Amino acid sequence: MTTQSPILSLRGIQKSYGPIRVLHGVDLDIYPGEVVALLGENGAGKSTLSNIISGTVQPSAGEMTWLGAAYAPANPRAAMDDGVGMIHQELKLLPKLSIAENVFVGRYPMKAGRVDRRAMGERARSGLKRLGLEISPDRLVEGLSTGKQQLIEIARALTLNARLLILDEPTAALGGEETQLLFQQIERLKADGVGIIYISHRLEEIRQIADRVVVMRDGAKVQEFDSGDVPIRTIVEAMVGRSLERMFPALPTPREGVTLEVRDLTSPTKAFRNISFSVRKGEVFGIAGLMGAGRTELVRAITGADPISAGEILLYGKAVTPRSPIDAIRNGMVLVPEDRKLQGVVLNHSIAENIGYANLGAIARNGWVSSRRLQQFADECIRKFGVKGRGHQNAGELSGGNQQKVVLAKWLARKPQVVVLDEPTRGIDVGARSSIYDLIMDLARQGVAVIVVSSDLEEVLGVSNRIMVMAQGRQTGILDREDANDVSVMELATI
Repeated sequence: MTTQSPILSLRGIQKSYGPIRVLHGVDLDIYPGEVVALLGENGAGKSTLSNIISGTVQPSAGEMTWLGAAYAPANPRAAMDDGVGMIHQELKLLPKLSIAENVFVGRYPMKAGRVDRRAMGERARSGLKRLGLEISPDRLVEGLSTGKQQLIEIARALTLNARLLILDEPTAALGGEETQLLFQQIERLKADGVGIIYISHRLEEIRQIADRVVVMRDGAKVQEFDSGDVPIRTIVEAMVGRSLERMFPALPTPREGVTLEVRDLTSPTKAFRNISFSVRKGEVFGIAGLMGAGRTELVRAITGADPISAGEILLYGKAVTPRSPIDAIRNGMVLVPEDRKLQGVVLNHSIAENIGYANLGAIARNGWVSSRRLQQFADECIRKFGVKGRGHQNAGELSGGNQQKVVLAKWLARKPQVVVLDEPTRGIDVGARSSIYDLIMDLARQGVAVIVVSSDLEEVLGVSNRIMVMAQGRQTGILDREDANDVSVMELATI
């Protein structure tokens, strides 16, 4: 590494938005054929730094060099022309176009004034083969697995002869087999001399894939490790700036009395059928299962977002089966949805507005909402729930963890009796996870019935008093905390 020259060098990179500085003089070198894991909590500055490198954002100060020459891309296209590609967490492929058309969209090879489809197909096929994808470039993207779509995004960058790839949460939506396929392709790219910046919240991956680890906190580079073989605890403590005695807080003991009861609930699409369970006051009830088990469909039905064909829902022994989300909300049941960007927040509206939408009854007077009353209400929620942002900021400007806190804040301000959390920490870093776990335990201590759906087995085991396991739409068992472990849960999830 020391005998090579870096392909990319950053010196003193700063970025400010008005009076708020989000990057504080970051230095970074990336060498050919290495994977640098860029880690940090949401809001640490990883995305801003990546966007500066890829030309999406302009730095306020500092210098960059690329292949030994001054580098200051005016936009992503300029960065891609130089050989720098960024693969975003949210895939940007067009499902109704072919793989080849997606690879070359916006820059189709032309011949005699027309798209040269033969050349496009051959070049796309070459890029796919380089990644080990034996698939026709003429096939539509629609219907391809997420893992293959991720590789097609990478193939698009490789057709530009990318020398540096920035992978932002590339495995967030991948299964185990697809993740290993991606890692194999990364090894091929390294062998070809491609440098890679790898951003991930899945710290267990870092040992497998990273050659170096760079940790950011509060807009600054705070630590660098010369190997990916670093204990997760050490990385986490560097990320959050404090010692972590434990990941999950102590669980309070549930109270006597059942808050929520579900009896023989069945979906008209058979996504779930004959589901029955109860949740006590102050209990955290986990729901586990593999993808496609029907967990999300179940909790959406419980909170009125999806229909049911049979069964009933009782609150304190009274039938309240909701026919719409409004019914559920009026009965004190709220859902923090799986997809916060599409269903949880309005990204181009302010934090204050997002919080206000769920609490108009508390802030409106005679049908009118004053901006002063809205701001006061939102400021109190922002303080109470630890949102790192100001009421006037758009929700889309926040990190994933803080967006999730806004969703929690707007619903918890209503003081619900039942809170349903679907994948509450997906795409959220360790530090933000810890604060969300604390919120869950606070709710339980207050006597709220909490349901947590999670694909993270460690998480559902760590936060739950009891766990219901689902498989293929069926309820396969309910485990008490002392009986629940990764083996017992997976046995029930694969029945």
